[in-house]
Amino acid sequence: MRYYSTRSASHKAGYAQAALAGLAPDGGLFIPEEIPPYPRSVLSSLGSMEFPDIAFETIRPYVHPEIPDAVLGDMVRDAYPFGAPLVAVGDRFMLELFHGPTAAFKDFGARFMARSFSYLRRGESKPLRILVATSGDTGGAVADGFFGVQGISVTVLYPKGRVTPLQEKQIAGLGGNIQALAVEGSFDDCQALVKAAFADQDLQKHLALSSANSINISRLIPQAAYYAAAAGRAAVGKSDPGGEATPRVADNGVSGRQDPDRRDSALGSGGDSYRELVVSVPSGNFGNLTAGLYAKAMGAPIALFIAATNVNKTVPDYLADGDYRPRPSQATISNAMDVGAPSNFERMASHWSYDELKKSIQGVWVSDEATRETIQQVRRDAAYFLDPHGAVGWNGADQLIRQGGLPRCPLAILGTAHPAKFAEVVEPLAGKPPLPPSLARLEGRGAEGETIPNSFEALRGVLYA
Repeated sequence: MRYYSTRSASHKAGYAQAALAGLAPDGGLFIPEEIPPYPRSVLSSLGSMEFPDIAFETIRPYVHPEIPDAVLGDMVRDAYPFGAPLVAVGDRFMLELFHGPTAAFKDFGARFMARSFSYLRRGESKPLRILVATSGDTGGAVADGFFGVQGISVTVLYPKGRVTPLQEKQIAGLGGNIQALAVEGSFDDCQALVKAAFADQDLQKHLALSSANSINISRLIPQAAYYAAAAGRAAVGKSDPGGEATPRVADNGVSGRQDPDRRDSALGSGGDSYRELVVSVPSGNFGNLTAGLYAKAMGAPIALFIAATNVNKTVPDYLADGDYRPRPSQATISNAMDVGAPSNFERMASHWSYDELKKSIQGVWVSDEATRETIQQVRRDAAYFLDPHGAVGWNGADQLIRQGGLPRCPLAILGTAHPAKFAEVVEPLAGKPPLPPSLARLEGRGAEGETIPNSFEALRGVLYA
């Protein structure tokens, strides 16, 4: 597979170069020259395949031949001892993406990326420095994925005071080869600092730099796998019982297992008219939704995406009128989505025209007040805890259902992070969510991030130190 820049087709690269560079030389994002279809044999088996096998089939064409099949098979088995259960909740599904070590969907991309980079840099003597900006969960997943990997160090930039205490422990509590910088600014400021670092020629000569944000193609591609897995299971009428981290209310008698009535309601009935899935994606930087679009283009049975944002509604506004207007981000209770200038929009717009995106995506935005009400409603009516981001996805779907804007298909909401990571928001509204083992281990961990001003000179000084 070859890749080229969103800003110039002349900047071509193989997978290794695109992944390790992060950004193209002209500042654009790398995109594949084609989106390869799943083989028919894979499409017909998605509903019964194990998750690592779906991940292998999803990732393989994008990394071949630079990562041999045998090596890739070992990578995905090592990266994914957990899966992405499709769990019935009320009249719909939650696609639970928080069963990994940092209880967030970012684990799927970061864990593959770490193993990929380690293989691609075998034999290299110059250390690699990874720069990553985070609005919350990316930093923890990247820190965990790369912690202790020889020859690679990670610098995570996060907006000071705008991540939860648990998120900060995951970002700034490891030490070792992980450096955490609390920036006096927003996520957009952190992202701008990272982009400025990649544009600085002197810094590029001094350090071998790469990125682990969803601007990096090696973190985005693996995320397509859980869309394909969920759509495949829904298409054949299957769902999952959940797992240790499934946040059901403990006293309702269904914790850790599937309620058949809810399953049947979510799947609906009606034969072939129920073969494709509608997916509501809580969206901020739009890497997650771009991965979903890749899965759909590869042939996964997905009818439609809902791009559900908070008040940072740059993309829903674009979908409404065709005018893309990036803006400063606003702080909300769904903080990981506080992005006013989503980087991956450039990737989406390079692959698909406005009319094509309109056919695949319905945009909607959700206020903080509606997010809080949804957390309370789902706790009361379905005995399930939503985090503030999943609540945006749930409420966005509700809005479109009331408007009659969704096809008659099974509906899945992406559970992008465990609600216990946002206990400060969730607990006053719905009670204390159960703490999964992955987060329980953080209770004794401190957080030792270094504070820097929102200044590229300050960041450069840290990186040169």
